[in-house]
Amino acid sequence: MPDAARPPRHVLILGGTTEARRLAATLVPGAAPVPAGVPEPAEGAEPVPSPEPVPSPEPALRVTTSLAGRVAAPRLPAGEVRIGGFGGPEGLARWLREHAVDALIDATHPFADTISHHAALAAATAHVPLLAVRRPGWVPGPGDDWHQVTSLDEAAAALPALGSRIFLTTGRMGLAHFAHLTDPWFLVRSVDAPEPPHPPRMTTLLDRGPFTLDGERQLLRDHRIDVLVTKDSGAAATAAKLTAAREAGIPVVVVRRPPVPDGVPVAADPDAAVNWLREVFSEADSR
Repeated sequence: MPDAARPPRHVLILGGTTEARRLAATLVPGAAPVPAGVPEPAEGAEPVPSPEPVPSPEPALRVTTSLAGRVAAPRLPAGEVRIGGFGGPEGLARWLREHAVDALIDATHPFADTISHHAALAAATAHVPLLAVRRPGWVPGPGDDWHQVTSLDEAAAALPALGSRIFLTTGRMGLAHFAHLTDPWFLVRSVDAPEPPHPPRMTTLLDRGPFTLDGERQLLRDHRIDVLVTKDSGAAATAAKLTAAREAGIPVVVVRRPPVPDGVPVAADPDAAVNWLREVFSEADSR
């Protein structure tokens, strides 16, 4: 049992995904649960369903979620919220010390590798336990025509040989990597309107999921799409576009996700993160 005289343990969640909001809702007493199937409005981040809620590791926790501030109207999580950067790994380490953070959880998008590396450096500097929450990646199935690449630049280089009408679902922040392609036509789906640089022949579809399989089939037909480009976000709610592409015989350029920094443990979902917190706090109490 926690010491009643001790201040509540402080957990900092690096958020921006539904996994982060679900974790905060689990840790904050009395918070409304986050339903599965409601995607985040950023970089294609959608939820992974959770079969059973897991109790919070302690009766009282101070939970702060940090958001990058790149989305105009983010869904705010339970608990305290801060918006904006920390000023690199040194700034994050300073914030961890100044705010007496007991555990740091990186629940950012699988492609937010810069903040993930900053988190690893900051946690080591401040001697704060760190966990990464990463939903499982996609696996190609029978009938999939996947072309796996390691970067957006490689994805752009692969397109001229694959088709001319591109459905680009890699997020508005990465459009500059495709701006030099003047011949293909691009359909870009985004929550917020993208800013230049971007491909010159581009139509923007402002929309927010979840997206249905029937809707994705219709979109591919209506726009005569012959190539899909996506990141391996691993989100269940975005699998509809992959299924629609498979049925239509459309090749898919899949950008592999960057690896988690060396030495950082990984949890597949918020429930596993809660169990990790329980172990971390138990070890701290036994010292």
